[in-house]
Amino acid sequence: MNKTIYMISGPPGVGKSTTSQQLVQTLSKSAYISGDDISHIPVNGRGKPWLCKETYDLTWKNILSITRNLLEQDYDVVIDYVTFPSEVEWLVQQLSNLEYQVVYVVLLADQSTLLNRDQLRPADQQMGERSLVLLEEFKMCSELRERYKLYTQQYSREQLCEIVEDIQHNPRFIWKGERSK
Repeated sequence: MNKTIYMISGPPGVGKSTTSQQLVQTLSKSAYISGDDISHIPVNGRGKPWLCKETYDLTWKNILSITRNLLEQDYDVVIDYVTFPSEVEWLVQQLSNLEYQVVYVVLLADQSTLLNRDQLRPADQQMGERSLVLLEEFKMCSELRERYKLYTQQYSREQLCEIVEDIQHNPRFIWKGERSK
């Protein structure tokens, strides 16, 4: 099995996009999927995915379709999006006819680091309180095993290569379909 879906998750401001974009550059035949960009494909009538089930479902169906197409062309796929274990499991089930492995990583940081990083974004992209709400959701998620969590507050941007190396080579991040404990 040589194809991999890397699912890089975590609350806004934790470094998902920066990490995902660095990761995709290290892979020889790879593609990058920004869940945020996918959710913004519909222009009129789009709701916020965390508030509108229709937008949420459409976003995941589109991520699934693009991922399937890329895997069928032998690409490794890096998905950058807020993703909980139930969504990983759904994607795995939908792609059960293909051969690949999933690497699932939830990047986390303490509240102050998260807010500081969020404030570095352009004003129209800052998530503020939403970052903290999602941080709490990840902390309280009983299905999220500790093995998939990677705390990033101790890392600087210059150490991004270390994070990417860990994501690529640490077997603890390989999805085992375990949604409890």
